[in-house]
Amino acid sequence: MASSEQKKPGHDMFSMQGKTTVVTGGARGIGFALAQTVAEFGSDVALLDISEKPSADLAQMEKDTGVKWRYYRADVTNQESLKEAFDKVVKDFGHIDTCITAAGIALDKPFLEQTWDEVQRILNINVMGTFFTAQLAAHHMRSNSNSSGGSILLISSQTAHTTTPAEHTSSYGMSKGAVKTLALHLGVELAPYKIRVNSISPGFIETEMGRAAAEANPQMKEVFEKAPPLGRRGQVGDLKGVAVWLLSGAGAWTTATDVLITGGLHGGGMHLRV
Repeated sequence: MASSEQKKPGHDMFSMQGKTTVVTGGARGIGFALAQTVAEFGSDVALLDISEKPSADLAQMEKDTGVKWRYYRADVTNQESLKEAFDKVVKDFGHIDTCITAAGIALDKPFLEQTWDEVQRILNINVMGTFFTAQLAAHHMRSNSNSSGGSILLISSQTAHTTTPAEHTSSYGMSKGAVKTLALHLGVELAPYKIRVNSISPGFIETEMGRAAAEANPQMKEVFEKAPPLGRRGQVGDLKGVAVWLLSGAGAWTTATDVLITGGLHGGGMHLRV
């Protein structure tokens, strides 16, 4: 019987050892969960976020995962702030191999009541921030001395594909539709540089942002829990396997693709009286 210490065939393709992953929106929520995932598969982690500090003790994360963690305050809506953070990452780690663009905000408010400033903020963070994060990551990946390219994972949303009567997320859905389309275009345009670009479209995932949405719109709590055909709300752990596949060598021939992770909601939600 094989020792538990021995690697099973096929596991190496998911390895991220020797890589450095940049994660925007990495202080908490989906960003931090995916950062923890790539660390568990061997990647060093550079967290970028506008928050004062991350939600976890990075020294403890280093002990737990055996890889290097660093935190950089950065505003994805400010080009200089973002560029400075990327430059610091390269100085500290030497290279950038993979990137996750998880910085984003949501707004649940009737379309006829949304203001110019609210929609502008959504677009600045979710679209402009994602676009220029991907651009900076691609610049550094293209210049890697080993010419290995890289992989970029954009975080879109099920709202780019579908919605429910209880939601009022037109501006958020619009922004995430742009993110999904960006992955398609960059996956093709950056392919000559061996840079793969994909997106995932999570459904109702339990995060701080999601809990706040439920508090602001009590109808959404029932939708979160009962609308997905699989009969439950998603957890951040439900995103991890797909993320590692797309970022690692396991996804070496996958680019310009969006993966829906919605508990089946995009295929047809359970009927709810809202």
